[in-house]
Amino acid sequence: MLKLAVLGLLQREPLNGYRLKQQLEMFMSCSICVNSGAIYPLLKRMEEQGEVMLCAEQVQEAGQCGKVYEITPLGKTTWYQEMLAYPHESWVNVRSRFLIKFFFFSHLLPEERVQLIEHRLMSCMLRLAEKKALEITDDLYQAKLQKRVVEVIESEIEWLVEQLKTEQLQLAQTPTSVKQL
Repeated sequence: MLKLAVLGLLQREPLNGYRLKQQLEMFMSCSICVNSGAIYPLLKRMEEQGEVMLCAEQVQEAGQCGKVYEITPLGKTTWYQEMLAYPHESWVNVRSRFLIKFFFFSHLLPEERVQLIEHRLMSCMLRLAEKKALEITDDLYQAKLQKRVVEVIESEIEWLVEQLKTEQLQLAQTPTSVKQL
């Protein structure tokens, strides 16, 4: 998930590890845990795999040298494939991954956005059915939590339905010649 977010942010502009961490915290703290100890090794692996490359080194305030990374064509391909993938993950990770993908929706075609929203909507509906099928517990606090979980899923479904309507409207208004690109 962190790789998806890093590659997405590097598509906007080259960044050093510190600025990358700042942007991850600013834009994606609701869906991803940002840890400096994970960012730098990830950047090194991605550089070794050819997904990012070192484009400059900047002298920072403390006199240290900061490596600035930019995404490569291979990195763009990897990012795009991960955007459209549906890996088998926990419910929490799938939700976080979708939020990261949504953050970068402007880089996708309308029909790709529709597909991702429809997939997430289906997952939420299945999860809601599961949660509603659970027996209500006699424990007051467990019952309250179970009710809250259902409310959160219902709220996400409402939001997804609105997003889907918006995307479908945009898709319907897109000229056929653009859709074929």
